[in-house]
Amino acid sequence: MSNRFPISPDATAERQVLSVSQLNRQARMTIEQRFNQIWVSGELSSFARPGSGHWYFTLKDNDAQVRCAMFANANRRARMQPANGQQVLLRGRVSLYEGRGEFQIIVEHMEPAGEGALRAAFDALKRQLNAEGLFEQQRKRPLPDLPRHVAVVTSPTGAALKDVLSVWRRRFPALAVTVVPTSVQGNEAEQEILSALGRAAALQPDLILLTRGGGSMEDLWVFNAESIARAIADIEIPVVSAIGHEIDVSISDFVADLRAPTPSAAAELIAPDGDELAQVLLSQLHRLQMVLVARLREKRLSVQNVSLGLINPARYCEQASQRLDELVTRLSRAATASVEQRHMQTRGAANRLNLQRPDRLLRGLDDKVGAAHRRLQQVMLRTLAQREQRMVASARMLESLSPLPTLARGYTVLRDPMGPVISQAAALTVGQEISGQMQDGRFTAKILDTAPGKLLNDTQSQPTEET
Repeated sequence: MSNRFPISPDATAERQVLSVSQLNRQARMTIEQRFNQIWVSGELSSFARPGSGHWYFTLKDNDAQVRCAMFANANRRARMQPANGQQVLLRGRVSLYEGRGEFQIIVEHMEPAGEGALRAAFDALKRQLNAEGLFEQQRKRPLPDLPRHVAVVTSPTGAALKDVLSVWRRRFPALAVTVVPTSVQGNEAEQEILSALGRAAALQPDLILLTRGGGSMEDLWVFNAESIARAIADIEIPVVSAIGHEIDVSISDFVADLRAPTPSAAAELIAPDGDELAQVLLSQLHRLQMVLVARLREKRLSVQNVSLGLINPARYCEQASQRLDELVTRLSRAATASVEQRHMQTRGAANRLNLQRPDRLLRGLDDKVGAAHRRLQQVMLRTLAQREQRMVASARMLESLSPLPTLARGYTVLRDPMGPVISQAAALTVGQEISGQMQDGRFTAKILDTAPGKLLNDTQSQPTEET
């Protein structure tokens, strides 16, 4: 039969043929890229645990199922023992088992299905109380080094109480223990624990231990109650919290003054080791004895030294009397020397006062005044004579320089109306008015004619016209 739709050679050349291994590998890579990490809830079934330690099971709901694998390195951290029929919450990545082409989930974390909501509530309350400062290290009280009375808040029938008492009987039998019974799980546990904490605080013990054994998160949930956390914070007595196993952590652990990983560990942290304490006491007693013996030896030597240094009272009095005589002699000598020194000082002062007598000072001052007066007279007479000689010389000089004798011989001083003295005929002009100074007066004249170069005798001079 011929094919109604023949395949062209070009279409055959473009076809990409994959092997089954290649197909499964590419499908696995695509799925892992798309579903890198997911959370899935469902019911466990077909659970298997081979000798390799890996877990293989099916997770299903009412309509579908998926294969799952949880390898040993991951399931060792699981805090539950899985069983068929359990509702669980898984975290993991989606993959494909290439060998069988089987779609599966590689599980990294497993917890009961209801634990996710509890975990969210736990984290929210933890953040709130931490923000309020209830977890601060500064507010935590130190435990007493040697407690005498401990109040234990726990179930009277639980294994935790038996472990705690066993440790204390072994380590420190002298410790007084009061058990304050309470439920540690269930609907009534919260109120019973709050009441037990109040009764324990009223006993005024050295510290309070709040403890219980391990269990699921739902079993331990009462110790995450906000009311219990605040009650622990309000108690003024140190509180130790030991809830569950080492991996279990509750809000009470964060608020308590000390968190112990297990009830037995709490008992060891609270009470000292009696044998070790006895050894310490014996060691301290031995050291104290050695110190006392050394101190007694030291005091005994000190007493001996003091006794050797004691002096007979009679001898002491003799030495004191001799010392007194020496002091009296020294005092007498010192007094005599002081009196003599005072006499010498007095005589010296009298001599100095005699030299400073007022009458002697006045006579000396009179002599000085007389001598100064005589010297002043001599200076004044010498100065007057010098001044008189200089005046006579100045008068002679003035007389030799005065024009009056010249004017007396018939000479006249001619002046320009502006004031300058006229000494040359060339300085005169016809019609110019001039003034003349003679011995007995002055006159004013007008120039009628000038003749430079002609010398006139006194008898040939023509009088000028007076105005």
